Amino acid sequence: MIRLSMLAFVLAATVSHPAAGATDAPAPDSPAAVSLSPACKGKPGKVDESGFVKIGGIEQWVTAKGDSCASPVLFFISGGPGNPLSAISDSVYSAGERDFIVVQWDQRGAGMTYGRSPPAEDEKLTIERMAQDGNELAAYLAKRFGKRKVILWGSSWGSILAVYMAKAHPELYYAYVGTSQVVNSVEAQAASYKELTAIATRDNDEASLAVLKQVGTPPWTDPRSFGKVRKIIRKYEAKVTTPPPANWGKAPEYTTPKAEADYEAGEDYSFLNFVGLHGDGMLSQVDLPKLGTDFAMPVYLIEGAHDMLAPPELAKKYFDSIHAPAKGFVLLEHAGHDPNQDVVDAEYKVLREKVLPIAKH
Repeated sequence: MIRLSMLAFVLAATVSHPAAGATDAPAPDSPAAVSLSPACKGKPGKVDESGFVKIGGIEQWVTAKGDSCASPVLFFISGGPGNPLSAISDSVYSAGERDFIVVQWDQRGAGMTYGRSPPAEDEKLTIERMAQDGNELAAYLAKRFGKRKVILWGSSWGSILAVYMAKAHPELYYAYVGTSQVVNSVEAQAASYKELTAIATRDNDEASLAVLKQVGTPPWTDPRSFGKVRKIIRKYEAKVTTPPPANWGKAPEYTTPKAEADYEAGEDYSFLNFVGLHGDGMLSQVDLPKLGTDFAMPVYLIEGAHDMLAPPELAKKYFDSIHAPAKGFVLLEHAGHDPNQDVVDAEYKVLREKVLPIAKH
């Protein structure tokens, strides 16, 4: 295994600012590109790298795995915020390593990054700062592995952040693939609350109705309200969706007491920044159509038909408004908001059939 932390100095030399390198990522055959990673020298070899890279002025945890360094880079933006999937990437996304270099990132304030670079007591997360981090990392990945661009892939919160990234620096990305796409926080919470109330009433679920009555109609000003409603969503989604495989588990390095404590602390910190102490967190700002619906890259959305957190009808409305070189919308009957095997299979089908041919050029 090659540790990214051993080569983090490359970032300082090539991407010293959030936008640096955004327009000048080297072509695959340039001398700078082929010399950046030992895995890419000579005959393309297997990629298995993990470590801390200096992004946005702090050290952030990044992993990159793939069967060949010749493969395109698939940059995954995880949900939460505060729920990086680095720990379970081997069990969930390893199949993608046959065709891609799968990159996982513990975002600012989350997971291993939180443990290495804990935020100051009064430091707040912002979508703009985290989008700058993401684009800086995307530029670094392109340079490191000798690619002109990378593939952008986001889920849930990651679908918000990824759209901000794509709109700010489209030249970095071959395509955007989104899952459980969040579009507008106000509309999503209102639709979700209405649907949950109707279902709980139909099922005479007095316990859930009591919680919904107690939190009241959104928008909420109590940060606990979001979590209370999320529990009800998960309960009802579980009744109509395929459960995730039992073998989806954490890699050993993420199960140490420190790693688990850092994950929990980062999750708490990120969640409070997401919802805000008075409903004024990052979520309250989300209205993606305001960023514009013209995309300079292909856009593909994969949605669960039973997603009660980010209703698919809102994602479809947003999708219909998008102008892009190519686009596609996939609705999965046995999926909700959280990933299961149906979601992963559909994601890879789109990535292999629609995006891979583009990324090879």
